[in-house]
Amino acid sequence: MTFSSDDPVAALAARLPHRFDKPELLLHALTHRSAADPKRSMLDSNERLEFVGDRVLALVMAEWLAERFPKEREGDLGKRLAVLVAQDALARVAVTLGVAAALRVTPNEEKSGVRHRPSVLSDALEAVLGAIYLDGGLEPARALIRREWDAALEAPVKPPSSPKSRLQEWTLGRGLGLPEYLAVSSSGPSHHPVFTVRAIAAGKEAEGQGENKRAAEQAAAERLLQLLGAR
Repeated sequence: MTFSSDDPVAALAARLPHRFDKPELLLHALTHRSAADPKRSMLDSNERLEFVGDRVLALVMAEWLAERFPKEREGDLGKRLAVLVAQDALARVAVTLGVAAALRVTPNEEKSGVRHRPSVLSDALEAVLGAIYLDGGLEPARALIRREWDAALEAPVKPPSSPKSRLQEWTLGRGLGLPEYLAVSSSGPSHHPVFTVRAIAAGKEAEGQGENKRAAEQAAAERLLQLLGAR
């Protein structure tokens, strides 16, 4: 499979530090759930690759932070990690790489501006990282992450503001490790999905809903913070 020279996917592929043996993986990573086969939307969309890419990003970032800041405590490293993998940080990298133009969406979603939503861009970027990892292993994924996040790694760390960031800081500050987020369900039409996610930390759990997994995770984290009395 090859891409034409004027294809936005080709432009994106040229910016990546990896040449795909299986280009269909990159196309899969760029397929929004609205453009997937209606009968197999959860399998044909980029959501499974996003799941992989999220873990790859966290691993590479944790490794890099420990290497770059050898004298910082776990809680301080956790604050840096929360900022670097936040939705807005991923969306900025996605814009730089040209992910928006390469996304495959339906005409209706195109009119709604879905390809420019930060949540969609950040999810797609994680899916691209997942595709790179599955096609070429950890090294090319690491190369992309270190190239695109290099300047951000040294930036001053602002106090966490999102529920997920606050929950992570709370748990790490008490030596409890990172919170866990589990996808519970996904329902509704592709143009208006509802995701339910369960957040687990400190022996407690709470669920939240949102129009995408990130929003559901934030809602679940907010409810868990309330349950823990940690707001």
